Amino acid sequence: MSKVRWKAVEPLRHRDYRLLWTGLAVALLGSGLWLVALAWQVIELGGGPVQLSVVTTAYSIGLLVCILFGGIAADRVSQRSVIIAADIVRGAVLLVLGGLALAGLLEVWQLAAGAVIIGAGEAFLIPAYTALVPKLLPPEQLLAANGLEGTLRPLAQQATGPALGGLAIAALSPGVAILVAALTYLFSAACVMAMRIQPTTASTSREAIVDEAEGAGPTGVRAMFADLREGWSYVRRTRWLLASLLFGTVFVLLILGPLEVLLPFAVQDQLGGGATEYGLVLAAFGIGGAVGALLISSRSLPRRYLTVMTLMWGVGSAPFVLLGYATDLWLMAIGAAIAGGTGSAAMVIWGTLLQRRVPDHLRGRISSLDFFVSLLLMPLSMALAGPAGSLFGVSAVFLVAGLGPVVVSLLVVWLGRFTSDEIAHPLDQKAGASNLITADA
Repeated sequence: MSKVRWKAVEPLRHRDYRLLWTGLAVALLGSGLWLVALAWQVIELGGGPVQLSVVTTAYSIGLLVCILFGGIAADRVSQRSVIIAADIVRGAVLLVLGGLALAGLLEVWQLAAGAVIIGAGEAFLIPAYTALVPKLLPPEQLLAANGLEGTLRPLAQQATGPALGGLAIAALSPGVAILVAALTYLFSAACVMAMRIQPTTASTSREAIVDEAEGAGPTGVRAMFADLREGWSYVRRTRWLLASLLFGTVFVLLILGPLEVLLPFAVQDQLGGGATEYGLVLAAFGIGGAVGALLISSRSLPRRYLTVMTLMWGVGSAPFVLLGYATDLWLMAIGAAIAGGTGSAAMVIWGTLLQRRVPDHLRGRISSLDFFVSLLLMPLSMALAGPAGSLFGVSAVFLVAGLGPVVVSLLVVWLGRFTSDEIAHPLDQKAGASNLITADA
């Protein structure tokens, strides 16, 4: 057991990665704290569900609009600089909002404007972080690094951060909680500044390098669209990547709406429960996710990594059926924990594949494209879940959410030719770093 634990935390032996991970951990606490403070700040300003929806939608807009540009930035400039800038901007915005709140000058529209900027900062940070980690660690430690992040995220952002936010609001005020969140982002920026890695510029495409050497490289808006086209072209000609992204889109459509919109009604109707029971089911989902990420990262990358990853998402979603039919809290919590654990474990493998099989000069764009595709059908899933639950019943929707991904995952493994791809591109750790794939085309 000690060997497993050591393997999982081995990346933290590297100083630069340890600084990056520490900054991320504190920033995730701030993000969870900010979400709670935001809700109570809207209430304190006299707002209701509509006003809170406007502010949270503003955050989503900033994230969705900027995520592709964040990928371009991660591939064209220093990822370290992008992360520092994103953290400083987010921290500065929250300092302003917190100051306005304490001065009694804050209004809902200002919260919405700040949320747009914070979402944009997140959009630039995510692909830069994904692209930077492979420069700090050897290939055989990337799985463990993604496992650490997968364990950290639900514990910090979904559990500890909101709990600290609630305590800060109860003891002081939402404005103080917003200021504390601002300090977490600035602390994260300071951690990244302390890294020793040189802020080298990320390489652009081979074609762009040749063109610029000849004085014919695109510039400005043309260069951005050329970068986007290059990223999409790579996805189209890389079968495993295209199949995985398409599966992810369908998976989000089937799963997210029922989980976010219908689960409270399932808890109420089937268990006769309220907020406490709902919170326990969500906690089980988050704890399961943390355990799943830790367990998968404590071992070698599976030889059949594409098949295992896809079936973990697909077959691992089957326990969602329990959420629609269970009449006991413990049974519903078990279903949520299993689904959370398998989904988080699959996400760890996916992050590792983006870092090991995608070329350096495309990694930021592919990461942002992955995030963009995941966000694209999120509003549609949430919009359909409510009417579907009213028309067919909550249990029937959870039945589709649990069994639909199973069928789709089996089709994707077959149509995506994952078995032959895994044989052609082995990434098991016994083979060593020689199996690092820099290009599939």
